[in-house]
Amino acid sequence: MAVKSVTRDAVSMLMANPSPDSSSDLPEIVVQVLDLKQSGNRYMFTASDGKMKLRAILPATMYSEVLSGNIQNLGLVRILDYTLNDIPNKPEKYLIVTKCESVSPALEAEIKSEESGILLKSKEESGVKSESTAGILLKPKQEVVAKSAAQILREQHRNSAPARMAMTRRVRPLVSLNPYLGNWTIKVNVTSKGNMRTYKNARGEGCVFNVELTDEDGTQIQATMFNEAARKFFDKFALGKVYYISKGTLKVANKQFKTVQNDYEMTLNENSEVEEVCGEATFVPETKFNFVQIDKLGPHVNKSELVDVIGVVKNVSTTMSIRRKSDNENIPKRDITIADETKKTVVVSLWNDLATNTGQELLDMADKSPVVAIKSLRVGDFQGVSLSTISRSVVMVNPDIPEAKKLRSWYDFEGKDASMDSVGSGSSPISNSGTRSVYSDRVSLSYIISNPSLGDGKPAFFSLRGYISFIKPDQAMWYRACKTCNKKVIESVDSGYWCEGCQKSDEQSSLRYIMVARVSDASGEGFISIFNEEAEKIVGCSADDLDNLKSQEGEDNPYQLTLKQATWAPHLFRVSVTQNEYNSEKRQRITARAVVPVDFAAESRLMLEEISKIRA
Repeated sequence: MAVKSVTRDAVSMLMANPSPDSSSDLPEIVVQVLDLKQSGNRYMFTASDGKMKLRAILPATMYSEVLSGNIQNLGLVRILDYTLNDIPNKPEKYLIVTKCESVSPALEAEIKSEESGILLKSKEESGVKSESTAGILLKPKQEVVAKSAAQILREQHRNSAPARMAMTRRVRPLVSLNPYLGNWTIKVNVTSKGNMRTYKNARGEGCVFNVELTDEDGTQIQATMFNEAARKFFDKFALGKVYYISKGTLKVANKQFKTVQNDYEMTLNENSEVEEVCGEATFVPETKFNFVQIDKLGPHVNKSELVDVIGVVKNVSTTMSIRRKSDNENIPKRDITIADETKKTVVVSLWNDLATNTGQELLDMADKSPVVAIKSLRVGDFQGVSLSTISRSVVMVNPDIPEAKKLRSWYDFEGKDASMDSVGSGSSPISNSGTRSVYSDRVSLSYIISNPSLGDGKPAFFSLRGYISFIKPDQAMWYRACKTCNKKVIESVDSGYWCEGCQKSDEQSSLRYIMVARVSDASGEGFISIFNEEAEKIVGCSADDLDNLKSQEGEDNPYQLTLKQATWAPHLFRVSVTQNEYNSEKRQRITARAVVPVDFAAESRLMLEEISKIRA
């Protein structure tokens, strides 16, 4: 009968060697898994050797092993690769397990003994469990030889020295990196390379560029280099090549600016090491998708984060030539319409090589309704909701992934005969007449405020009639924007402004409103976010003009007076209601999509219609 046991003094061995040089140097380390529980997309547990315990973390890559039952509470695992780290605000050290394998399913009980020779049957192997020591076997006493953890490590290192000399460098997967890890080396493919940019701030002038790195598992991270490091590595990094990288630093990623799905971002300095992989097999990184269903695209409109979609191609247009405003260059564009199981369609604009190459491939096979998976798309508001590729977008035609097979099966048996609507239909805040929609879906403010679940999943649209009752004068009411694409700009070294969206500098910029105002009606009041065009209708002037008024001094401040005059005027609002997460709590956000003055004749007709409905 097979029996399993933990390695004697396993925890002492782990603590004596917190960051081993190579996985081949590791002795046999088997521990018991206790208190296994989920924490976010990772699992935490207590590693026990029968005498000592150590808190441990399984990476997200081991998530499936737990779900499949290979790793179980009270089971045994063999530690193949690990790092022992200090965690902020935690008194004890944590074992970061980067690689392990299951040795045994759940045992009958937790192993507890001063002698680590105790062996337990697994639950699967045991038949009837007795009340005392059933299933527990003790090794003969003469087999137990007391050795310290240091002695064990010295023996293991001495025996493995020849093998260690023959080993290549130890490469860590990106998923195992964190700011508290010591020395590490990664092997990654450069999947995106940005332009060299200049900047100017209070600390002086400088240059910066970044790359997106992907390892063999498909995990991505963004690496940024400043000044000397930027100049040192800009020519060294080439798109599509594979590199060993070490001596970099990591920090928590800024969610506002991150472009890849990773909790951390990397910084390389002039002392970092970057070596192109030569003389050994390189790799093509696996493309990982995080698909968003078409009917769930609404909350992503005009947001900074990128989305991945999958759909069946319903229509492919011919190639168009679009003149770019920034430099008057003609660039190719092609629109495709895709649909998914939500029975919604959306238009995806392919640009540059994707329009001419992949777009032509799709046009040639359009009659077969191919499935496309597209990574890294921007979500815009053209015709309600639209998608657009960028330089790092990836388009895969008929990919061999489970989602594509499922979508193909749905389309062949149901989807091709189903009635479908555009995801943008009914979502556009203003109709062609410009004012018609502010008379549909009319509700009171209290209806929205008293229903906190409104907008959960996708935006809800309503019309309101109310008054601007207060505009806080000391709020951040505008941002400095690019005159071409209206995105936020930063000051550049050459006294102009750098636009990340257009990838260029401009001598001039403009201010655009991003104000919040309190709106009141007969039922209550609430705060509404109002953007540039709508804010100009309320305030009566542009953000640049209001900024000029703010700089003027005097007893009757014209800035304060302008904001005061904008209050208590009646308006009709077309608003969207969405759910935003703040401090791990969902909050309702009301955004003005259209603001028009009250047409009292039209309002009277609307009220008469409501009265006639009540009488009926």
